[in-house]
Amino acid sequence: MLLEMTIRNFAVIRDTRIQFAPGLNALTGETGAGKSIVIDALGAVLGARTSAEFVRTGTAGAYVEAVFDLDRIPDTVSLYEKLVELGIEHDPSEVLVLARDINASGRSTARISNRTVTASALAAVGELLVDIHGQSDHLSLLRPAAQLDMLDRFAGTYPMRKQVSDAFQYWQGLTRRIHDFDDEQRLTAQRLDLLRFQSEELGNADIQPGEDERLQAERFVLTNADRLLRAATEADAALMGDANVAIAEAGAIDRIRSAIRAVEEVARLDATVEPLQTRLMDALYTLEDISSELREYAERTELDPARLELIDDRLDQLRNLKRKFGPELVDVIEHAERIQQEIELLEGAEHDIEALRDAETRQRAMLAVLGGDLSNRRRSAAGDLAQRVEQAIGELNMGHADFEVRFDVVSDAYGIAGPNEQRVAIDATGIDRVAFYLAANTGEELRPLARVASGGETARIMLALKSILSEADETPVLVFDEIDVGVGGRSGQVVGEKLWSLTDHHQAIVISHLPQIAAFADRHLTLVKGEENSRAVTTAHEITGAARVEELAMMLDGMPVSPATLASATALLGRVNEWKTSAQAQASKPKPRKRATKKVRAINTDEV
Repeated sequence: MLLEMTIRNFAVIRDTRIQFAPGLNALTGETGAGKSIVIDALGAVLGARTSAEFVRTGTAGAYVEAVFDLDRIPDTVSLYEKLVELGIEHDPSEVLVLARDINASGRSTARISNRTVTASALAAVGELLVDIHGQSDHLSLLRPAAQLDMLDRFAGTYPMRKQVSDAFQYWQGLTRRIHDFDDEQRLTAQRLDLLRFQSEELGNADIQPGEDERLQAERFVLTNADRLLRAATEADAALMGDANVAIAEAGAIDRIRSAIRAVEEVARLDATVEPLQTRLMDALYTLEDISSELREYAERTELDPARLELIDDRLDQLRNLKRKFGPELVDVIEHAERIQQEIELLEGAEHDIEALRDAETRQRAMLAVLGGDLSNRRRSAAGDLAQRVEQAIGELNMGHADFEVRFDVVSDAYGIAGPNEQRVAIDATGIDRVAFYLAANTGEELRPLARVASGGETARIMLALKSILSEADETPVLVFDEIDVGVGGRSGQVVGEKLWSLTDHHQAIVISHLPQIAAFADRHLTLVKGEENSRAVTTAHEITGAARVEELAMMLDGMPVSPATLASATALLGRVNEWKTSAQAQASKPKPRKRATKKVRAINTDEV
């Protein structure tokens, strides 16, 4: 339930805190006192659009806070799922706080449990907590889509409707893919030609990983073969020398051999020189190995212009491929693999379209079954809904009104199999086109609700439907603004009864000008406009006892309050309390629910 609201600098409200009770809460006060502003503030903290006009003149910004006690909400599963989805951690044992700051420029900040969120996130949580009904909401009842929603809520068919919606979305996806197949086939053929050309080009190239780097290295050797051969030969000669020349022109190896022989002579006379002899021998072996490898390198190195030309051509080919499919050779190889995979996929498209057609046929048949079952459940419940609406309308002093729920389907050659095997249109809500028909007075012809209901009648029919649907309505807090539009004192009593009956399953908040409605409140709040520093200021107060009787008396007969009017207000409260006691006693007795079999028939689309 909504525990309390704090409102600061919001229009004419400077700073007030409103505490609500379980059951029915009534907000009353003089015209212009700010009753509707409280609803605007509640809408703002629930995520509705805001603007700078809500900010009290001369202040930096407005602030609204709403505190909810989730322990008293019967079904909070969807709410907790939404909080988790938004990444908000909340302890179920603690109150949930929604807040909205609106600065003077019109920009706003939203918070849930001290965590900043978007306005859309605030609205997603708010709509699970509070349902606000104003004049525009009464008008929504005139729309066929809203009427279908109400029938589904009454019939408990929303889970079936969700199944139909999911199946319909999937079926639509299949039909779109099949419908677009001809264009896809043409584009596929063009794409295949390109891919096959590229695949052939890359296949003929027979690219090997790292090939370009290896060829570059080989090319470098070939382009420098003459220098490399000469340098290797000179290095080998420097090491080995020439046996036919004098020792002064001998190679390094010959010189070391001479040094070894000389050191051997020294070592015979002085043993301490033997380590030097060993090191010279190691150096000799190392140089002989180097010389051998240089000779082998020189033998491998040869001038080969033909091979160099082949390498240049191959590198040029690889550069072109990298430019087209690269930037690196590994990217070219990966592109070739992707091309082959796409070719296989596209070549299998012909088989895929047959599979799609089979899937579409199966899905269409399943959708026909689901849509038919949903329609049957709706039609079965529609008679009961009509009977209960007629009863509720009678209780609301609208006389003997006839009410019907009428069904229609729309023919569609591309639709699903409907009644009598005809093809009918279907959408995410099913195959039914539903309209509420009303004859407000005896003997009148039944006509679509939008054509015959006045504003007051529409508000009361909405209230009648709300009272009927209250058990199925999961939104814990219901707010009614101007529910008494077009309602006189005689009907006020029964409107109050209906509003109070909603509190079996909901907390209800009503703004009313009728004492007959306000008298049913479990908590009566009044808004008073005064002046402070030459500025209009509205404050909210709970009134009880004599103050409440006086408020009801003023609502009955204005100012000044006479003893007779006070007596009438006291009597009104007494009658209401007696009725509540009686209603509670009756509610404790189980009542069998009758199933009606009338009030359902087909309609022509032209009638709606």
